[in-house]
Amino acid sequence: MKKTFVLVVLFIFPLVAYLFFASGVNNFGRLPVLQENIRDVGFMDKDQTFQGKITILGFLGKDVNRQKGVAFNLNQKIYKRFYEFNDFRFLMVVPEGEEEKVAALKQELEQLTPTHKWNFVFSDAESIQALFESLGSDLELNTTLGTPYVFIIDKEGNLRGRKDDEDEGTKYGYNAISVAELNNKMEDDVKIILAEYRLALKKNNAQRSK
Repeated sequence: MKKTFVLVVLFIFPLVAYLFFASGVNNFGRLPVLQENIRDVGFMDKDQTFQGKITILGFLGKDVNRQKGVAFNLNQKIYKRFYEFNDFRFLMVVPEGEEEKVAALKQELEQLTPTHKWNFVFSDAESIQALFESLGSDLELNTTLGTPYVFIIDKEGNLRGRKDDEDEGTKYGYNAISVAELNNKMEDDVKIILAEYRLALKKNNAQRSK
């Protein structure tokens, strides 16, 4: 009996555990698409595009100084943990005229973390509203064209999020004012989408090597 028990512990249990987690990757390893083909940011800035990058999209609004808390929360809780991934970046949309304030903000962030993956696009109110509305979310921009919520955009320009969030049902964006939400929800969802693309890359490489 003892030998049988030892064999089960050493061989059978690890196999069962492997199969469980492997099936979990296949069944639960994708972050749901909530809106396909949102308007590409290239219409604001020809040097920017959502294609080919996992983008954390935010709208800072006219009062950049009031949004510093949002920026620093995101920097410390999300950006700092993931910026070294090649295909990951931040993109903040800001109304024209806020360039100096954004430059000052970027200098402050630079003291904490390298900011080469922080991108900023400046545009007019109509274009900012058009981009935001293309997300198809249940959220709104405030009177400064800003919001504390940020959004996960995949490499194909689709909005990703949750369809069965325990608090909101469909979760389009993540409230960057809430450290708990960044830690408990957004970090997990960024991990999922990064793992999804890494798994797809491994499959493609394996098929090419056959």
